[in-house]
Amino acid sequence: MLKRMFVAPDPGLTRLRSSVRAVLGIGLAVAVCGLAGHSLVAAVTGGLAALLALFTVLDTTVRGQAITTALLPVAGFPVLALAAGLHDYPVARDVAFLAVIGAGVYARRWGPRGHSLGVFAFMAFFTTQFLHTLPGQLPELYSAVALSLLVSSAVRFGLWCYERRRPAPVVPAPVTGTGLGRATTRQAVQATAGAAFALMAGLALSEERWYWAVGATWWVFVNTASRGETLVRGFRRVLGTLVGVPIGLAVVVPLHGAPVPTAVVVAAGVFGIFYTAAVSYTWMVFSVTVMAGALYGLLGVLDPALLVLRLTETGAGALGAMLAVLLVLPVTTHATTDAWIQRALRCVHSCTAEAAARLSGSTTADPAPRIAELEALLGRVRMSLAPLVHPLSPLRARKARAGQVLVLLDDCAREVRGLASVAADPEASHDARLAAACWRVEASVQALTAPDPRHRAGVPDVPPHTAAAEPALAHLHGLERALAGLAAPLRSDPRAPLIGV
Repeated sequence: MLKRMFVAPDPGLTRLRSSVRAVLGIGLAVAVCGLAGHSLVAAVTGGLAALLALFTVLDTTVRGQAITTALLPVAGFPVLALAAGLHDYPVARDVAFLAVIGAGVYARRWGPRGHSLGVFAFMAFFTTQFLHTLPGQLPELYSAVALSLLVSSAVRFGLWCYERRRPAPVVPAPVTGTGLGRATTRQAVQATAGAAFALMAGLALSEERWYWAVGATWWVFVNTASRGETLVRGFRRVLGTLVGVPIGLAVVVPLHGAPVPTAVVVAAGVFGIFYTAAVSYTWMVFSVTVMAGALYGLLGVLDPALLVLRLTETGAGALGAMLAVLLVLPVTTHATTDAWIQRALRCVHSCTAEAAARLSGSTTADPAPRIAELEALLGRVRMSLAPLVHPLSPLRARKARAGQVLVLLDDCAREVRGLASVAADPEASHDARLAAACWRVEASVQALTAPDPRHRAGVPDVPPHTAAAEPALAHLHGLERALAGLAAPLRSDPRAPLIGV
């Protein structure tokens, strides 16, 4: 896990820049709240709001990010008021919390903006439980949140907006459906059911800190699309908390709540959250756990039993999420993975067609956007296959097949990138054999994405492996071989599914 965190590629130092900017933006937000005379509780609330704005607002354009950030109070302030008003009415509070969870997950159907607003609404309710907010504190909290969002936005969109100099990232559209066939609808039902279990288990463990279990269930469901992904994420959340509790105790307890060193630990936790989120969920949760311990130390309520309780509540929440995805409207990993792989293969064909058209002399054909889309789709395939290639997966044969699929899809991407590079050269010649090779690629993709999985082995024969003088033809032959190799592992009859969870 350490190797994955420290040697993972960071093109353009994006993760490093995002992490440093987050520390700067959140630190300034908390400092401004302090200078404005807000209490410690209000400053912590403002800091959490700034963290959420910087972490969860992921629209593809800077303008979209600014609009979503401006809408966060619209989603969060009414929920803050609702949670504070129900503070003395436990049953109504619990029902309202579950309703917010269901609505927050359902909002993901509207893309990154719906996801951000749903997370902010959930955390608004969660924060009132964390800080025991009462209605009389709302004006100060509203002021702190608004001030923190303004300060963090000034850093993100003004002082250090490095995204303006980069092309917008490609975000694959989610797998569509209607009614209960839509993944976000099913997940909303699952998350609500899992949270209900976590709430009851959390209350049985602690009537004061029960919300930790509900929070664990919520975050396990974030960025997952199948029961396999959710199971792996739940395991990683418990592992990150398990590692973070003793480290947090060793680091935070000796500080005795001293403001300056505690602020340094919180800043390190913020940096860790942003730097590790894209490569290791376990280390991100570890960073969250250490940061939470530091905040409790700052608030003067930290003791070892509290962090042990956090670990127990986290386990209860993860269990709730796992039971929900296994028993309530399950979305199988196999079905989800198959859908993403088919989309990736169709994108391979689109990339090839654009490159071939460019080589044929077309001035409008451009494979670059399709290649960016392919990279994003392959990232989604890797996430979906993560349950099977996990080191602890007991399904050895299927693990090997999944690993083979990933290797061959990476081969496809490499050959497509090479083909596009050749096509970008104005001096590149058009070989008459390219048309036949492109036809075979199209036929292979059609066979591999056939509605009936039993027909997916009928890919065209690959020409004998010979050194091709034409670079474009060499890349096409390599692509044909990778597609032919995919026929066997993608065969999915009822007796031998690629993934059986």
